Amino acid sequence: SLSPVRDFDFIGFTLQYEMSYTGVLNMLDLAGLPLMAEHRGDDCPVVIAGGPCACNPEPLCDFIDLFVIGEGEEVTLELLRLYNEMRDTVGYSKAAFLLRACAIPGVYVPSLYEAAYNADGTVASVTPVREGVPARVRKRVIRDLDGVYYPDRFVMPFVEIVHDRASTEVLRGCIRGCRFCQAGFIYRPFREKSADTVKTESKTLCETTGYEELSLISLSTSDHSDIENILRTLQGFTNERQINLSLPSMRIDKFSEEILNSVKSVRKSGLTFAPEAGTQRLRDVINKNISREEILDGCRIAFDGGYSTLKLYFMLGLPTETDEDILGIDTLVREIIALYRAGRHKKRLMVSVSLSTFIPKPFTPFQYEPQADKDVIAVRQQLLLSHLRNGGVRTSWSDYSTAVVEAALARGDRRLGKVIYEAFKNGSKLDGWNEHYNFDNWVRAFDKCGLSPGFYANRRRAYDEVLPWSHIDMCVSEEFLVCENKRAYAGEVTQNCRDACAVCGAEAMCGLH
Repeated sequence: SLSPVRDFDFIGFTLQYEMSYTGVLNMLDLAGLPLMAEHRGDDCPVVIAGGPCACNPEPLCDFIDLFVIGEGEEVTLELLRLYNEMRDTVGYSKAAFLLRACAIPGVYVPSLYEAAYNADGTVASVTPVREGVPARVRKRVIRDLDGVYYPDRFVMPFVEIVHDRASTEVLRGCIRGCRFCQAGFIYRPFREKSADTVKTESKTLCETTGYEELSLISLSTSDHSDIENILRTLQGFTNERQINLSLPSMRIDKFSEEILNSVKSVRKSGLTFAPEAGTQRLRDVINKNISREEILDGCRIAFDGGYSTLKLYFMLGLPTETDEDILGIDTLVREIIALYRAGRHKKRLMVSVSLSTFIPKPFTPFQYEPQADKDVIAVRQQLLLSHLRNGGVRTSWSDYSTAVVEAALARGDRRLGKVIYEAFKNGSKLDGWNEHYNFDNWVRAFDKCGLSPGFYANRRRAYDEVLPWSHIDMCVSEEFLVCENKRAYAGEVTQNCRDACAVCGAEAMCGLH
C-alpha cells in the first residue's frame, strides 16, 4: 500500500532468532520512530512482539510496548478488539491501553514490571509495579488446531524469499523431549490436525498461490499419528499438479519407505538428519532417543530409494561431552559411508556434516548449563577435523563469536537492552547474516555497559537461582526441568510423550491425554 510504517496502529515483530534483535531496532529507526518505548507517545504505533524468543522477553523490554507470550491466533484478536474499543474514547492514552491489555491472558507489558538485582549481578526479582498486574504471565495455548483460523491465501511476494513455498502446519508441539531443544518445550502441549484438515488447507493454499512446492511443517512431522494416511491423501493432488511435497522435519527413526516414496515422487533433493551426537552415551544424555541401528537403517532406506546427498547435524559443547563423543561423530560418518558403498550404488555419495556450538536456552533442562568457552570448542573442532578426512565429506561449523552473543541474549536480563542499543549504534543491524556480523561491535557494547557476555553465556545457573524469565509461565514446570537436568547427568532417558507421560506441566492440555 506504500503506507508509512509509522502511520499504522500496531507494528508487530515475530522473534525467531536472538541475533535479529538489532534488526528490530533498525526497522523502528527506518520508520522514523523513537527506539525506546518510553519515548514513543500516544501518536506512535503500539509495538508488539511474539514468537519463540519472546519466552524470555527481558533483553528487548526497553523497546517493545507489549509481548504476546505463547500462541497468537486468539490473543491478537482480543488485543485488537480492546484497542478498537478504547481508541475512539475521550482521553485515550497508550498507557491506559497497556494497563488494560495486561489483563488479557498471555500479554506481558514490561513497563509494568521492575527488575531488582543481587550484589553478584544475578536477578533478585521481576515484580509488578502496580496492583492488579499479574505476577506471572502464562502463555496462550490453542486447544483445537482443526478449528482455529488458518490463512487460505498469502500476500504473494514479488521477489524470491527464503521459504518460497506453500506451508501447512500438521501438528504443534513435540512428543520428544530432547533436552537441548527449546522449541520442543515451549510449544507444548502436543496437538495434531486431522488428515482432512491438512488436505483441505494444503489444496487451498496451492490453488490460491500457484506454488509448486508444498511443505508439511511442524517440529517433527513424521511423528503425526496418521502421517502415512495424510501423505496418501495428498499424493494424488500433488502428483497431478506436479507439486513437490516436502517434509522438512523428519525423525530418522520414523523414516519409512512409504514416507520416502511420498516425498520423492515429483522432485528429489537431498535429505537431512540430525543425530546431534556421535555416541549412544551422549545421545542418552541429551535424550535424543535414537540408536545407532536406527540411524543406519534410516540412511539405508534413503540410499536404497536413490538418495546420494545427505546432510547430518551435530552439536559440539554438549553437557558431559568427552573426546570419545567427538570421535564418535567420525565413527558414525564412516559407518554411513561404508553402508552406502556396500549397496553398490552408482552415484557418488556426498555427506555434509554440520557442527554447531551448543547454546543453552530458557525453558529447557539445559537452561542451567554453561556454554563451553571458545578454547574448548576450538580444541574439539580440531580433534574432529583431524580424523574426519574423507573425499566425500564436507564439514561446516558455526562461528563461536556469534554463538556466545546468541547465548548471552537468549539467557539475558533487561540490562542487555542497553547492550543491544549500543551495538546498534556501533553499526550492527543485520547480525543474523554472517557477512554483516561484527563481533567487535558487541564487545565494545558490553564493555561500555559494564557487562560481560560470559556472565550470561558461560556461567552455570543454580537450580534455585531466580532466572530473568522466572515470571513467564510456558506451561512446563521448573520441577520437571530440574528433574530432567539431573536425569541427563545420570544418563537416563525419558520416554516420548506418546509412550509415557512425564508430567511436565502441560499434560492437562495435551492431545495425548
